[in-house]
Amino acid sequence: MGLQYVGLSEISGPLVVLDKVSDVSYDEIANIHLDDGTTRLGRIVEVSGDKAVLQVFEGTKGLSLVNTTTKFEGRPMEMPLSKEILGRILNGAGRPIDGLGEVFADKYADVNGKPLNPVSRTYPRNYIRTGISSIDALMTLIRGQKLPIFSGSGLSHNKLAVQIVRQAQIAEENGQEFAVVFAAMGVKNDVADYFKRSFEETGVLQKVVMFLNLSNDPIIERILTPRCALTVAEYLAFEHNMHILVILTDITSYAEALREFSSSKGEIPGRKGYPGYLYSDLASLYERAGVVEGSTGSVTQIPILTMPNDDITHPVPDLTGYITEGQIVLDRNLDQTGIYPSISVLPSLSRLMKDGIGEGYTREDHSMVANQLFAAYARVADARALASVIGEEELSPIDKSFIKFGIMFEKHFINQGMFENRTIDDTLDLGWDLLSMLPASELDRVDAEHIKKHYNPDRAKRFLQ
Repeated sequence: MGLQYVGLSEISGPLVVLDKVSDVSYDEIANIHLDDGTTRLGRIVEVSGDKAVLQVFEGTKGLSLVNTTTKFEGRPMEMPLSKEILGRILNGAGRPIDGLGEVFADKYADVNGKPLNPVSRTYPRNYIRTGISSIDALMTLIRGQKLPIFSGSGLSHNKLAVQIVRQAQIAEENGQEFAVVFAAMGVKNDVADYFKRSFEETGVLQKVVMFLNLSNDPIIERILTPRCALTVAEYLAFEHNMHILVILTDITSYAEALREFSSSKGEIPGRKGYPGYLYSDLASLYERAGVVEGSTGSVTQIPILTMPNDDITHPVPDLTGYITEGQIVLDRNLDQTGIYPSISVLPSLSRLMKDGIGEGYTREDHSMVANQLFAAYARVADARALASVIGEEELSPIDKSFIKFGIMFEKHFINQGMFENRTIDDTLDLGWDLLSMLPASELDRVDAEHIKKHYNPDRAKRFLQ
């Protein structure tokens, strides 16, 4: 029987302090027994001499300084892992909440992950098709990439997350399996019910591992949620050679939990009150995406975060942009005009898409179509700015054609139904239909061979009526 410590020297918020402890280490798990017979889980977050500070997952309400007994487990927090975890719904700390019993584990793994030798990484190639034209064509999601969605409060990021989970696919290669790990942090009950109901009704729950941390759950559990989710993803990807898409929503809720926890520890705050180590903490999550030598599986991440006051310079999106390989930005003005998904094309990009598209992956004209659509839509922004000054009637015929192109591009390319699942051929053909609205002389990002093959003003007649 291991050593047990009776009593606590201090209780502060979600933290308890023990004195005169020995042979304990950072991140070690402890069982805290209350005098009413219940047990809570704690984790060491600071060790100084013979003093240990523990965060209590279920909160410190009801703890006694005198009668509480603490026993250290001698191990970090571990996640039970098995392929049968697919289709399960778990709470933020990885415990089942779907009424189907415990996960029968093949192994246990540290939720903090194992250090990965950068040399063992292989460059991400090939893509994951989401069925959403603006993402698949213009900011393609590459396997092993981390591509965040920057949203704002009240925008349709939850609908977009559900649509991506429902429609995401990989090209069939050697019968490899594809699955989604979905982690929701700090969501309200109605949002959690929406996620569960959507996955169940559309029949995709069997390929999803779902973690739900509600807004009234302890913040300590919220800090664990993405780590538990990524541990499951790494296990399925690197031990079962599956392609795993991890969706983490909302990273801002996670960062606010980290800020609250840092404040309770008395740490010196950084920008906007967030801890100074926010960058390295976010990196410890995002860098768990990738492809590793010796495994044919991959972990791809889509972190979703809401920008307070739609401020892209806020610390959470700002630091996220430094770590990740691009971003998808949602636009409030597009959302208010009824366009879904309200993806703002010009500030969005995928830095890895150039190496995962084209012949052998999507289609040989993909890169040219994407470049030309970006360039044309940038001209639309210029023409609209000019029209706001001199009036649309004074614009040149070319500028007027770009204004018309912009309206149709938003209405037919960016905008699509929540249950509309477009193939990559459908998306690129639609791009050519829209580009055919413009004079061929304006298509300077496409070579003459593909203009001859795909450009046809007759294709654009339905937009010009």
